[in-house]
Amino acid sequence: MTALLKVFGLNKSFGGVTATDDVNLDVLKGEIHAVIGPNGAGKTTLISQLSGGLKSDSGRVVLAGREITHKPAYARAKLGITRSFQITSLVMGLSVLDNVALAVQAQDGHSFRFLKPARSLTHIRDAAMENLNKVGLRGRADSLTSELSHGEHRQLEIAIALASGAELMLLDEPMAGLGPEESALLVAFLKELKGERTILLIEHDMDAVFALADRISVLVYGRLIATGSPEDIRNNDEVRHAYLGED
Repeated sequence: MTALLKVFGLNKSFGGVTATDDVNLDVLKGEIHAVIGPNGAGKTTLISQLSGGLKSDSGRVVLAGREITHKPAYARAKLGITRSFQITSLVMGLSVLDNVALAVQAQDGHSFRFLKPARSLTHIRDAAMENLNKVGLRGRADSLTSELSHGEHRQLEIAIALASGAELMLLDEPMAGLGPEESALLVAFLKELKGERTILLIEHDMDAVFALADRISVLVYGRLIATGSPEDIRNNDEVRHAYLGED
């Protein structure tokens, strides 16, 4: 399988604290690749470096064979990377449909045509509704985003990521704050995306990680100590000692 994302020797320090330490990583096209590790391991720093939100001290990032190391976040988004955050960044005053329609409109090349609501354009509305249907929110299309539950906000963020047309989705703790039923529902949604999109998943919920991931990388104090199948990671003594053993 071809690697969509390749990372070579990525480093980032804050003062005397090393957040990512010579990280080498590849994410295969169509896989769900989870990055796990204890608090403070450098997971969110890594995902920020990959999305372009944080400039690396050194190292290289290559997307689909194209060097993107020095490209800013907006340029990486245009090339096919989208990121969801631990804290939601939805427009609460807009409807569910309008949030997704704006993402479709941006992908359509008309992101600043705000005088004509995105939802009034038939092809944009249809595309937005299709993505809402994929995540189970079609029936909530006309609701205000502020009226949705926390779990529904996560579903909406994924619909927006899908609508952006991004080939690589960086999901930063999508299960955070969800109850068991909401988590199970979100896991089911993400399973359906396998093979359709490539996902790099940062997650603390180990049940979700082992249910979803094709491969798992373990980050401890900024260094990747192991990468392998879920079974490989479960049986890795160093991983169990450094992280999984905590539970």
